[in-house]
Amino acid sequence: MDEALLRSLTPSVLTVLVRRGADFAAAEDAVQDALVEALRVWPADPPRDAKGWLITVAWRKFLDQARSEAARRRREDLLEEEPAPGPAPAVDDTLQLYFLCAHPSLTPASAVALTLRAVGGLTTRQIAQAYLVPEATMAQRISRAKRTVSGVRFDQPGDVATVLRVLYLVFNEGYSGDVDLAAEAIRLTRQLAAAIDHPEVAGLLALMLLHHARRAARTAPDGSLVPLAEQDRGRWDTALIAEGVGILQAALARDRLGEFQAQAAIAALHADAPTAEETDWVQIVEWYDELTRLTDSPVVRLNRAVAVGEADGPRAGLAALATVDDSLPRHTAVAAYLHERDGDLSTAAQLYAEAAHKAPNLAERDHLTRQAARLNARRRH
Repeated sequence: MDEALLRSLTPSVLTVLVRRGADFAAAEDAVQDALVEALRVWPADPPRDAKGWLITVAWRKFLDQARSEAARRRREDLLEEEPAPGPAPAVDDTLQLYFLCAHPSLTPASAVALTLRAVGGLTTRQIAQAYLVPEATMAQRISRAKRTVSGVRFDQPGDVATVLRVLYLVFNEGYSGDVDLAAEAIRLTRQLAAAIDHPEVAGLLALMLLHHARRAARTAPDGSLVPLAEQDRGRWDTALIAEGVGILQAALARDRLGEFQAQAAIAALHADAPTAEETDWVQIVEWYDELTRLTDSPVVRLNRAVAVGEADGPRAGLAALATVDDSLPRHTAVAAYLHERDGDLSTAAQLYAEAAHKAPNLAERDHLTRQAARLNARRRH
């Protein structure tokens, strides 16, 4: 049984059901039932047309569900529209499902969770692990999201800005299980850029490419994190960097600046520096100023404090950090870094240890723990 084939066909089958009148939650349940049936039947009797088989079975599953509801007139109308078995066109409907899952009525967190479950093919447990929340909590979040978009049709999709936000969040999830979320987000953003002439779509694509170009250098052979300043820049993908910079320059030339273009500009400045010491931190601070104006995001202000510390010295960075809410994730880690730069190793070691306890994932926790141990060892010697 080729489970990868089933996963690849799921978005198209789901799209067919929704287009034919099924609400999203019922359609998703029917498709899941059809997948279970395929796992049971196909090993002994594989169909000639896998997609057509799934569409037919999923539609019948949906109709079985609909027959138990009160809307008899609508059910009869749907029954007349049952698609005939046979070959279905090979169209990638994943991006259209992103528009549905990114409906404006959903919060970004709910939208990305629903997208990962319905479109990405991840289990609720995998998504919960990615978000570091209990499986039951994530199940409730996904169920609420499905109820929210229940009845939403493809003539009521989310807007481009919401889809971009979801794609950005999916990209940032990186990797979970056997599904390469970063590569999938890039693939879909390429499709969106080809379909829509929008500078922020181009900005997001450039940002993804520039970050993805550093993928090979981000971790050591033992799986530990490698900070940007310590990465082997010879392992960065220069072709992806060149493509990202080219896309970004074309977008910036249109003079319609948005947050993804500003973030991409910062990433491009990092990519352009031959060494960490040659990074143009002054210009990076200027871009963070633009990004702060565009978003007023506390996360942006936190990152800006790091850039100020590099451009104007750690004391200036600590002063900028003092204006940022100290409950923000990674605030303590930034404070530790700036105190270390300022020569206060005792405070830095203590803050690194505190940050390790607050880290959102195991890799970051291990990195911060090693930083604290490194400074404590230096203090003893």
